[in-house]
Amino acid sequence: MTDKKADNGTIPRHVAIIMDGNNRWARKRLMPGVAGHKAGVDAVRAVIEVCASEGVEVLTLFAFSSENWARPQDEVGALMELFLFALRREVRKLRDNNIRLQIIGDRSRFSPELRTAMADAEASTDGCTGMQLLVAANYGGQWDITQAARSLARDVADGLIQPGDIDIGALEGRLSTAAFPLPDLCIRTGGERRISNFLLWQLAYAELYFSDLYWPDFKHDAMREALADFARRQRRFGKTSEQVAAES
Repeated sequence: MTDKKADNGTIPRHVAIIMDGNNRWARKRLMPGVAGHKAGVDAVRAVIEVCASEGVEVLTLFAFSSENWARPQDEVGALMELFLFALRREVRKLRDNNIRLQIIGDRSRFSPELRTAMADAEASTDGCTGMQLLVAANYGGQWDITQAARSLARDVADGLIQPGDIDIGALEGRLSTAAFPLPDLCIRTGGERRISNFLLWQLAYAELYFSDLYWPDFKHDAMREALADFARRQRRFGKTSEQVAAES
């Protein structure tokens, strides 16, 4: 879990973002909730631009949680349409900027059309070698840990491994983010101070940054300030400040 150094300070290798406040942004403007989600697409573009330009290796966006299905059906339907539209419209921009898209989460509840669009978007950017963009859709941290445990349990049942072989690294290797460094920084917008079942295992040692801005208002300057705040922190991972200072 080392950090990448850039000219402007310490840059997190992996940034994870809970994009909260779309509905409240819309209500404040007497608009339907889906208008806030549509406005949030501009914030997504801005954050991707800043992270890519600053040298972030992985950006994970919490787009739709496993709990979001409980929202009003008209809102869920509108979100699915927006997701489909964004996949088809934005993928070329990602490819042109050498950004690889991957989607994590349980796809089984999505429509066949949306699952096809997801696979097509991933395939379209598969050869990109720049920043990795992970979109968490129908994702939950508890689901992620559960599916990892089930995967290991199947291997035990098949005699491929022994129960004693299961350690932190083994379970971490079965998570949906196994191919990527653990998040260094987790940002949540909208004024809430919780992680809401997002990357529960992976965020164990991440720095947390909370912004009162609603997601549609979290643009370039706000993202740069979050990165600057991260650069000012000292990450100790259980060590003392003196030990960290001696190692740097």
